[in-house]
Amino acid sequence: MFEDRIAAMNAETEITQSAPVYEKRVYTVDEIQDILGVSKTTAYNLVKSGAFHYVKVGGQFRISKKSFDRWLDEMDTNIEDCQVCD
Repeated sequence: MFEDRIAAMNAETEITQSAPVYEKRVYTVDEIQDILGVSKTTAYNLVKSGAFHYVKVGGQFRISKKSFDRWLDEMDTNIEDCQVCD
């Protein structure tokens, strides 16, 4: 019984180690929409506003994760500094 559990754990480790791991570098508009909790139209308008870097690939927007995350962090900072927001 114990050996079976060890064998199963080893099999899982082998599968995990053999699969390539890619770090996400771009977001889709749908992901931006989910992250911000806004409508699809608002997400597209925000992307087109130039608030962060994006490229069009095959007619679809791909938003730089690094640029978007930096923009979002700045938005958090601006909200924290806002005296009127309380």
